[in-house]
Amino acid sequence: MANITKRGDNYRITVYCGRDVNRKIIRRTMTWKPDKKYTEKQLEKEVQRQATLFEEKVLSGQVSNGGNMRLVDFIPQYLENIKAEVAETTYKNYTRIIDTLIVPALGHLKLKDIKPLHIQKFVNSLCDVEANGKNGKTLKPATVQRYYVVLQSIMHNAYRLELIPSNPADSAKIKLPSIGEQKTEIYDREELAEMLTALEDEPLQFQCLIHLAIITGCRRGELVALEWSDINFSSGTITVSKSAFIRKGQPPGIKDTKSHKTRKVSVSPYCLEMLQHLRTEQSEKRLKLGTAWNGDNWVFIQDNGLMMYPSSPTLMFSDFLKKHNLPHRKFHSLRHTSATLSLISGVNIKTVASRLGHSQMKTTDRYVHAIEEADRQASDALGGFIQSLQAGNPKNRSAITLSEIDERKQKKA
Repeated sequence: MANITKRGDNYRITVYCGRDVNRKIIRRTMTWKPDKKYTEKQLEKEVQRQATLFEEKVLSGQVSNGGNMRLVDFIPQYLENIKAEVAETTYKNYTRIIDTLIVPALGHLKLKDIKPLHIQKFVNSLCDVEANGKNGKTLKPATVQRYYVVLQSIMHNAYRLELIPSNPADSAKIKLPSIGEQKTEIYDREELAEMLTALEDEPLQFQCLIHLAIITGCRRGELVALEWSDINFSSGTITVSKSAFIRKGQPPGIKDTKSHKTRKVSVSPYCLEMLQHLRTEQSEKRLKLGTAWNGDNWVFIQDNGLMMYPSSPTLMFSDFLKKHNLPHRKFHSLRHTSATLSLISGVNIKTVASRLGHSQMKTTDRYVHAIEEADRQASDALGGFIQSLQAGNPKNRSAITLSEIDERKQKKA
């Protein structure tokens, strides 16, 4: 029910909308100025009508005064909104960045008053911040961009909740420091063949983990969170709908994928056959352990059947490479390798982006650049090889150098 208060010749209409996460009452208000043409009875009837119309707009979400909220007051609501969506370490990092950098710089401003200019000044100020108090050393461009992403996330959350009409921290509006070209670590065909040969002597579960990482391009947490019910052996597909993450002092947690979307990924027949053998091996182990089995339906498990710890793939892969004297690569390089080899093999870039679960195509474009660089290197190597062959054959006319051509032209002249 709307509350009506007369203030001079005007009427203040207030609608109560419950409480926010801090138990603070939420109000929506408007001021109505009546025409002098109304009689006293007409005025009483019209102000009631105006109050009813305003209340309907408020309750239908057409009216929001959320933009009047200060950024510092919106922060608790923002953190509550993302808590279930991010890993515990990410949540703590976001909180630290907000408390030490964002709130001191922008917390006093109302959401509606924050413009791209304020965001740009914040980014520029980060470029002058000294890292860890070390004199003469400022934050790296990559660190500045990570901090900016937190502010961008806050403003996007306010925009999504319709507290502001647009996101002033949109990347298209802000100039960020250049990170420079980032090298994408991948296996070439020869390195991959050598690594897979060494893999044949490893336990079946580890073999399946590595092959699945290469075939699907799944992230580490997505692989660890796979359940047998996610694998459709009939259609040859895997449903990727969740990801495992580390929680300090607690069992691993499960959250949505990074894009918050479920995707289906086709898997090669040979990989499905390996998984069939792994499931049989697991069933036998489960029977053998009896009541000591604590697992459920996980594909990749600990010795007692519980879900594999999210950091285990990284540690296992590192130990495997050392054991076989292979060059060190991050476990995540298997995902990069999957994307790059798919593109080299002629797979459409949109298909690759879909398989990897990229929410933006520009994320997948990085692999195109890696392929272009590899193509240039191959061209240079091939050109050098052909030139070396030509140089060894004086009868080959194409082996004549440019200087020799110039000399011949001068003689003819």
